[in-house]
Amino acid sequence: MAKTTAPKRIVCIGGGTGTFVVLRGLKSYPFHLSAIVTMSDSGGSNKRLRDEFGLLPTSDIRQAFVALSHENGGGGLLRKLFMYRFQKGRGIRGMTFGNLFMAALSDILGSQEEAIRQTGKVLRIHGTVIPVSFTDTNLYATYEDGHTVSEEHLIDEPVHDGRLRITKAYLKPEARANGDAIKAIESADLVVLGPGDLYTSVIPNLLVSGMGAALKRTKAKIVYVVNLMTKYGQTYNFGASDHIRVLETFIGPSIDYVILNKTAIPKRALEVYAKAHEQPVADDIMGKTAYRVIREDVAGSVLIEQAKSDTLVRSLIRHDSEKLAAVLATLL
Repeated sequence: MAKTTAPKRIVCIGGGTGTFVVLRGLKSYPFHLSAIVTMSDSGGSNKRLRDEFGLLPTSDIRQAFVALSHENGGGGLLRKLFMYRFQKGRGIRGMTFGNLFMAALSDILGSQEEAIRQTGKVLRIHGTVIPVSFTDTNLYATYEDGHTVSEEHLIDEPVHDGRLRITKAYLKPEARANGDAIKAIESADLVVLGPGDLYTSVIPNLLVSGMGAALKRTKAKIVYVVNLMTKYGQTYNFGASDHIRVLETFIGPSIDYVILNKTAIPKRALEVYAKAHEQPVADDIMGKTAYRVIREDVAGSVLIEQAKSDTLVRSLIRHDSEKLAAVLATLL
């Protein structure tokens, strides 16, 4: 009798639309997928979940669920429902159905951890979604002028000079890693960091106690997907090498592959980004490096439209799910 080979295991670490894009593309491949997502978001509907319901943020979890959800039958409708953002209603305007669903389920089951687990079953996801931690914590950032910001959404949408560089990022109180996240990293064949905002999507995961050590000792190959654009307030004027330098302060020289987009961003998108003091991340990696640089056409060509009730700043251009997944698949 022929021996069956276990599927390769890919772990995606990040949050938000970046992780959504990666998972959505990889879902069509015969891999076992796990998404480890940040739990320190404090903006938009997540702030209301924390302040009014006493729950940990679930927006990043919701997006990962939707990306991995079942495609057939009523799955498409469920995905739309979980991503639906209410346009009306003074109390719920701007909230997503998926976040409210998980808040209600947490109340019914008496556990947010169990509510997250059961939501995955409802959406019949292909893989697992793992909160990086269940510690109620907040992200802090100290800037080069000495001032400190104490909430993630104020890092995302700065009221200070967004050209200032972040010199230190930390969680308060200290967060302890979810054991399932550590196990996933230890058993992975490939770990994908990003794409996503460096300081509010990727690094919050690395700040959780135990995560950096797990990434340093895993036998998995680690690939970093460099963002398409810089981020005002976080990575103003950053090149690709700056992103990698910052990541290495948390995980050391553990990165094996770096994926860079090599094609032009649509002119209309560039004009919009320029008004926000943002530009394409420069490919400034030269000479011999400890990691292999992969330059491919991985940018999407469709400009993303934002829901009118969504008050947060969102990406206008994103990686192409299928193109990025094809590149990642070759690494296995």
